[in-house]
Amino acid sequence: MKRMIEVEDTGLVFPCETDVDRLASLGREWLEIIGENPEREGLRKTPERMAKAWAFLTRGYCQNLEEIINGAIFQGEGSEMVVVKGIEFYSMCEHHLLPFFGKVHIGYIPNGKILGLSKFGRITDMFARRLQVQERLAAQIADAIVEVLEPQGVGVVIEGVHLCMMMRGVEKQHSSTTTSAVRGVFRDDPKTREEFMSLIR
Repeated sequence: MKRMIEVEDTGLVFPCETDVDRLASLGREWLEIIGENPEREGLRKTPERMAKAWAFLTRGYCQNLEEIINGAIFQGEGSEMVVVKGIEFYSMCEHHLLPFFGKVHIGYIPNGKILGLSKFGRITDMFARRLQVQERLAAQIADAIVEVLEPQGVGVVIEGVHLCMMMRGVEKQHSSTTTSAVRGVFRDDPKTREEFMSLIR
């Protein structure tokens, strides 16, 4: 059952099924395990803050495509490419639970239906606000647009930086990762794919 969760000092209130009380209890235990004292002044409210933050960072599990779209599909007679680029995203790597973030670029060719432009950001957030890998994120966004619009084709390119590479492991501070997912004519027609790539450069 969904409950309303308020994130401290942000003004954000959102519905989610996350058990924040249990998550806070685990957060307290985690602090003890790493050698901290959850009773010291700076940490007394940390388990509760952490629980609400994680509920927000993973709220995509509480969302579905139908409620995200909310009827914002319109008839469109054109068949020219539509490109929405530079959509910011923030996600959590499922391997180390560290952030990765960057920009998503989306292009599609309508097939009688178009989507309200803000919905591309909402679709991106719905999948990004889950434990993720960048490759899957691109595919999920592309497949969602195919499901909703049945377009002639879709292209998704993601440019991301990963703190699991920057803060730990190889500690490469200036590396970035680009992934893509193409469907329909974006996959089958090199000219269409190249047009999309040139528009997002």
